[in-house]
Amino acid sequence: MLKQRVITALVLVALLLGALAWSSLAFAVLLTLAFALAQAEWLQLAGWRFAPALAVALALGAAQVVALVAAPSPVDAVTMPLVTVATVVWLVVGSLLLRSEQSGPVRIAPWVSTLLAVLLPLAAWCALMLFLHVGAATLLSVLVIVWLADTAAYFSGRAFGRRKLAPHISPGKTWAGVWGAIAAVIIVALIAWKAVPAAPVYTNRLLDAFGFIAALPALAFLVAVSIVGDLFESLLKRQAGAKDSGHLLPGHGGFYDRLDAMLALLPAAALFWTWAH
Repeated sequence: MLKQRVITALVLVALLLGALAWSSLAFAVLLTLAFALAQAEWLQLAGWRFAPALAVALALGAAQVVALVAAPSPVDAVTMPLVTVATVVWLVVGSLLLRSEQSGPVRIAPWVSTLLAVLLPLAAWCALMLFLHVGAATLLSVLVIVWLADTAAYFSGRAFGRRKLAPHISPGKTWAGVWGAIAAVIIVALIAWKAVPAAPVYTNRLLDAFGFIAALPALAFLVAVSIVGDLFESLLKRQAGAKDSGHLLPGHGGFYDRLDAMLALLPAAALFWTWAH
């Protein structure tokens, strides 16, 4: 299983880097496809059959690419309203998930899940395009936050995890994993800020604009939102009786399994980026 996971990850990284070297449009198309496949899997978890879920997601993805190429100004115009709404929605979702641990399991109605499966990936895609327009290095530095938080949460949770974060939704997640993820992101951000202050790194921009005191809770918030995205997918899978969102990525499950935290973090990251002007 580990060998399979590593091979799949290397192939995905090679595809991303190859698309990025080719052109920003190729990179955008590849990421849009990944988001569409994740969206299709989300719709399946909401009760859709595979064929219509895939058809709708691919059609929406194609429309997004056409809009990006033919009418970039309208895309820019809707980005901030969408990422603002999405950030608020993720805050509400996080509050409900944590409260459900005391008041009993929450259940997401299929129509609500379907609505969110359309709205939230679209907001994340708009945020992604915003960062791609800023520059590939900035975009990758945003994605690194997700990957670093996920890795740190895994290892700190295994080493120190005692108190469960949301045992009824995802028994493997612990509060130690949360604090480890936050600490890792903040430490790496501070190192980058001191070592390469002029680099086009997302966290450098936040630290420069917000200052040390305000930037730290902003970074902690981003990590927390990414964990909410992960927990929410776990809830959807639990409701659907599924172990993974799909089987398109050998050793990893589905695209939604890999993008759940990113879908939640990107809108909030774009909101902070705009405030940091």
